[in-house]
Amino acid sequence: MDAEAEAAGTAERSEDEPEPGDVRLRAAVAAWVDAADGDEKPSKGDEPSKDEEPSKAEAKDEAEGKTEAEGEGGRAAEADAKADAEAKPTADAKAGREAQAEADTAADSDSDADSGADGDTGADSASASETGSDLRGIDQPTAVFKAVTPPKKVDQPTTALKLPPQDKPADGDQAEPGQEKAGQDKQSKRDEPESAVERTSTFVPLRSDDVRPAASTTAPAPAETDTDTASTTSSTPTPAPTPSAPSATPSWAAAERTRQQPLPPKPPLDLLAELTNTPPPPETPVRTAVRRVKIWTPLVLLLLIIFAIVQVMRPLPEPALKLTAKPTYAFEGGDTKLSWPGQGQSAVMVDGVGSLGSEGAQKSAPIASVAKVMTAYVILKEHPLKGDEQGETITADQKAEDESKNADESVAPLKNGQKLSQRQMLQLLMIPSGNNAARLLARWDAGSEDAFVDKMNDAAKDLGMTDSTYTDPSGLDKATVSTATDQLKLAQAVMKNDVFRTIVDMPEVEIEGIDGKIYNNNTLLLQPGVSGIKTGSSTPAGGNLLWSANTKVDGKVLWIYGAVMGQQAGTGRVYDSLSLSLTNSLKLIKDAQQAVTSATVVKKGDVVGYVDNGFGAQTPVVATKDLKAVGWPGLEVELKVTDNGKGIGHEAKAGSEVGMVTVGTGTGKVTAPVVLQDNLTEPAFGDKLTRIG
Repeated sequence: MDAEAEAAGTAERSEDEPEPGDVRLRAAVAAWVDAADGDEKPSKGDEPSKDEEPSKAEAKDEAEGKTEAEGEGGRAAEADAKADAEAKPTADAKAGREAQAEADTAADSDSDADSGADGDTGADSASASETGSDLRGIDQPTAVFKAVTPPKKVDQPTTALKLPPQDKPADGDQAEPGQEKAGQDKQSKRDEPESAVERTSTFVPLRSDDVRPAASTTAPAPAETDTDTASTTSSTPTPAPTPSAPSATPSWAAAERTRQQPLPPKPPLDLLAELTNTPPPPETPVRTAVRRVKIWTPLVLLLLIIFAIVQVMRPLPEPALKLTAKPTYAFEGGDTKLSWPGQGQSAVMVDGVGSLGSEGAQKSAPIASVAKVMTAYVILKEHPLKGDEQGETITADQKAEDESKNADESVAPLKNGQKLSQRQMLQLLMIPSGNNAARLLARWDAGSEDAFVDKMNDAAKDLGMTDSTYTDPSGLDKATVSTATDQLKLAQAVMKNDVFRTIVDMPEVEIEGIDGKIYNNNTLLLQPGVSGIKTGSSTPAGGNLLWSANTKVDGKVLWIYGAVMGQQAGTGRVYDSLSLSLTNSLKLIKDAQQAVTSATVVKKGDVVGYVDNGFGAQTPVVATKDLKAVGWPGLEVELKVTDNGKGIGHEAKAGSEVGMVTVGTGTGKVTAPVVLQDNLTEPAFGDKLTRIG
């Protein structure tokens, strides 16, 4: 202000060349006028003279321009700092503090300038108006003007958001000079690059299908304020711009949603090239082969490892005992020759060994009283007896007494009401061959003869007697037929009963209540080794005999069964035909007894088989004793090895018993234990790995 006043005084002296005291007075008046315009208008008495108006007006304009410029600059800086602080509530703390310091400094400078100017000019004008003399060198009171107190600053969040740029006012809207200059200052400040304090990270969201509202790019124009109230409004916080309403869905959102398509998978080499930022090597046959080897080799190795684990963990097969010796053994000496009757049909067998042969056509033929063997078999099956038991009591009826008087058939002396035991009734059935005793047993067991006959046929079916049919319990009916081989099946079954075997071996018997002895019609029972079974004779049947004999081989008793049927003496007498059957049967019995022999089939220490561990390894097994088989010349017996029923372990030491060797079948078979010749070891790893089955 002093420089401007001095310049104004120099210009005035150049025209009128006034005194130096006038210059100072005019400058003081101009400063006083300038200060008075900011507070109140001057009174009429204080108006300057017409001579001083040009110089006063000129000084006033210069002072007013400078003061207004400085005031507007300070207020613009303060308003700009406040706007930045309010628009950036999340800016960095340091940026906020610097903005605050700048605003305070601007405000303080404005206040100091106004107060200094007003104070100096006021003192000078007061001194001049009162004394009109030179007041230099005298202290005067200083005028103090209270500066506007800036609003208290509040710490804001460190993150600052920049306000969008505001549109310039339209041509028709004219802003005041102060506002226009402040707006230009703000615009120039926005155009400047961000400082390190103002710079913040920018979050760029990925585009999604959700429609995002478009940010408003325009801000409301600043409200026009009066020059006098600019300082007051600059301290008021400027509200943040209100975001505009969401705009309509942009076209790219819907279009992009329809255009998105899954990309085809890229080759492995291209993907690897993208990850490593290395272009894939050119394709060559060698490179392709190497790549395939690299890809398939781990897979193959993995499969091999899995296969090996599965092979090793699989359950081991059970070791099996197998025969290495010949499955059959043939007795030496050629074929056995027996004395066959030459008529009818005959068959001979050794129990448990096999058949010695047969003669004649095995066709169904009447068997006469031989049918009583089946009757006894059914009675003992329905009412079994053991040892010396007598069994149940059976009472003879009137029909049994009446039938005992028939002269054309063999009968037992029975009376009505007579009580006999089951054993006694079986003796009357088999020894004198009483037909009335057979019918009485049938009625006692089944209630009727027909019902009992059904049981007889069922038993024959169970025994495999396919060519046998029973129509009555006694066999007197010629419709009761069978074959020699079928009767041997029945003989094997019934001779297992001790009570029956004892009865049929009796040449005679005495029964309480019956006078005298009862004799057996089978006279062969007196021959050595002959033990039954039953005779039968009739005109249609001729002479028949189902017999049994025994012999000893190596201290063991063997049973020989034979049947001779259809023997006709040609004399017309039934008794002669029965005698012929007995004679022919005796020849067969003697030949069979002589033919049966024994032979050593297996010797101790012979390798008869081996243990197969399931992987091809074979451990030999040997017999622990000699085995002699029973047979006759030309007979073939069967050999087999079996385990002991407990299974064979995967490991065993030499000498461990692992099974049995058997020679023959039935009651004539012989057995011996077999043991390992060498150690039985568990399969090796290679065997487990390479097995297929």
